[in-house]
Amino acid sequence: MTATGADREAAGPTTRGHWWWERRRSVALDVGLALVSALECALEGVEFAGDTGLPVPLAVLFGLFAGSVLVLRRRWPIAVVLVSIATTPAEMGFLMGIVGLYTLAASEVPRRITVVLTGMTLVGTFIVSYVRLRQSVDADVDFGPGVWYVPVVSLFMSLGLTAPSVLFGLYIGARRRLMESLRERADSLERELSLLADRAEERAEWARTEERTRIAREMHDVVAHRVSLMVVHAAALQAVAPKDPVKAVRNAALVGDMGRQALTELREMLGVLRSGDASVVPQAGRVPLASVGRVAAVAAVVVEDGPRLCEVDALVAQSREAGMTVELSVEGELRPYAREVEQTAYRVVQEALTNVHKHAAGAKTWVRLAHRGAEVAMQVENGPTDGVTADAGLPSGGNGLVGMRERVLGLGGVFVSGPTDAGGFRVSAVLPDAGEA
Repeated sequence: MTATGADREAAGPTTRGHWWWERRRSVALDVGLALVSALECALEGVEFAGDTGLPVPLAVLFGLFAGSVLVLRRRWPIAVVLVSIATTPAEMGFLMGIVGLYTLAASEVPRRITVVLTGMTLVGTFIVSYVRLRQSVDADVDFGPGVWYVPVVSLFMSLGLTAPSVLFGLYIGARRRLMESLRERADSLERELSLLADRAEERAEWARTEERTRIAREMHDVVAHRVSLMVVHAAALQAVAPKDPVKAVRNAALVGDMGRQALTELREMLGVLRSGDASVVPQAGRVPLASVGRVAAVAAVVVEDGPRLCEVDALVAQSREAGMTVELSVEGELRPYAREVEQTAYRVVQEALTNVHKHAAGAKTWVRLAHRGAEVAMQVENGPTDGVTADAGLPSGGNGLVGMRERVLGLGGVFVSGPTDAGGFRVSAVLPDAGEA
């Protein structure tokens, strides 16, 4: 965690609530410096009273008041420096001047103000040092330095009283601003990382939903068709068993074959669903993204070993054996397509025939395939029900057309479905050739 301003405010009353001070140790430090400065100014006030003839108590009170101004250095550093400049001719407030200049340089006061006040302090200190040093040299007749001595020594004294505190204050202020900038950048980075984590979680949740939908669609397409044919054959078996035992035996054998095929395909899909890391136990209501990715291998299995367009003849034959009157017409020369294209085309025809078994028992059906230059088109159309064939009572989940549309649009194709003028239903799809298999 970064030491942000919010964190400092959360620290409680130990760090806030003492006027303009942020910490209790800051209060103790400033009060201590003010007491030392007041004592220094009071002692220097005694000497000042002797030089000027002022009453000593008045000079001491003046020194105490002037020195105690240092307690305001964090709140009003300019006022502290101005008071130290004003007391320079009285030769008092040296500690106040040094600490005040340091605080001024380290604060957020504009640099031009800092430069002006530092220059005034430097000039005032130089003048007082020059005057006092000149008086001392003139009073000592045995000591005869050159003309350069007084100005040079006065300059070094004034620089020694002003430059170190100002430079150190500038360094501390720059370091403080750098640390604050680093904190802000760390906070900004932390917020950005939090946003990225939220977006990643959203994308992961979206991926989970997409893969769940994809797995459900695959299971629906693989199992629902064969189970629907099994139900149709079972209904036919029940109807013809008393009249035609031979046909009943044939229908029973077909039901058994379709059941075994459905169980085989279902077992393959469940095997892939269980092929993930068994040690990973998902939380209730949530599936890890990595597990969903492994579960999505169902689609890969279907693509690798799934049906092809060349198997549409067998698909139509199964519907004929179930009693449907269906015609298959193929235009163009059959050629290999990308596996996902062939699989999707097969599933569209399969699901359309399943819907005919469910909703239009006894209706005549036409299946058309067209192999064009850069696409393959398929159409399954059925007429109205004949009103004679009994409805097998197959349940409908209402997801057949939705699944077909998702498959086709996912490959960049076109899907159209709807009733015909003759009272039937038509499903049409066009898939672009995604490349040679």
